[in-house]
Amino acid sequence: MPLGSTQLMFTKTEILTLLQGCDDDNLFKQAHAATLEQFSGQVFMRGIIEFSNQCRNDCHYCGLRTSNREVNRYRLNHQQILSAAESAQQQGMGTIVLQSGDDFRFRVQDIEQLIIEIKQQFNLAITLSLGDRSLAELNCWRAAGADRYLLKMETFNQALFHQCRPKKQFDQRLAKIKQLQDLGYQTGSGIIVNLPGMSLDMLADDIISLSQLQLDMLACGPFVAHPQTPYADEPNGNVLLSHRVSAILRLLNPGANIPATSALDALQQGAREQALLRGANVVMPSFTPEQIFADYNIYPGKNTSTAKLADRVSTIKSAISAIGLSPSSTRGDACRKNYVNNDR
Repeated sequence: MPLGSTQLMFTKTEILTLLQGCDDDNLFKQAHAATLEQFSGQVFMRGIIEFSNQCRNDCHYCGLRTSNREVNRYRLNHQQILSAAESAQQQGMGTIVLQSGDDFRFRVQDIEQLIIEIKQQFNLAITLSLGDRSLAELNCWRAAGADRYLLKMETFNQALFHQCRPKKQFDQRLAKIKQLQDLGYQTGSGIIVNLPGMSLDMLADDIISLSQLQLDMLACGPFVAHPQTPYADEPNGNVLLSHRVSAILRLLNPGANIPATSALDALQQGAREQALLRGANVVMPSFTPEQIFADYNIYPGKNTSTAKLADRVSTIKSAISAIGLSPSSTRGDACRKNYVNNDR
């Protein structure tokens, strides 16, 4: 089946056929060509600061779930977060991602002040990934200068969503994504490939639902089983299938930012760089301080490197260059026209 142009809207049947591996060579070739056309070979570097691993949720797939008593819990203070942001700037990141569990001990004013100071001191684009916050909080942070917000659905299948995210409301979370767009955030969401209970049919529906939202950021990492969760004995996700998903998402969403996730390398060494040749265009090294770096353990293989920060970043940049792409220190906005940048 020919894939056609990057603007082609696949039918569900066509997506299912591609997910089954009917034409991997052509799929990956066209996804890479579409990525090069949009981003000119640039790979955008995002520095993640995982400033708290406290979480009030009990998601069945996540090692940070509130029921896991074996986690060494932490919260960074204001100055530690600013120091990590400074390191990100010094190491050539154009964006920082402030990420945490759903930790409401960080009040609206705490995050607001961080945004203001990071903008003033380091002039970095700021992505927030702080979970399901109120509309008032999101509005405040946007006004303070936050550029992007990531709120993953994990799946758009309501039954599967409720199975893996107990006591969470599907409709409310989906509505929050649309509110983020209305507030002017560059908005992202994503899915977990091979989430336990997910069929290929569900995955195809997830790809369609994710694309219909017309998002600026799309995440699609493979499931990695964590030993201290109800899904401990479930099989890990398939790396090749995850690559197919990112390639299809690229063709359906040419201008979106798609990260090559660390979950890929947790399952197969080199899979993250491979993803950059199959539709992905973003990498996100962690700038969480080394003394608690490994404690943001949402899945095995996450933040396990013992190398120093500068060496880790240098290795990632060298790997990007080795496959013919260019690590970029720019803001790395998605290729859409309706942005209002929040540079201060």
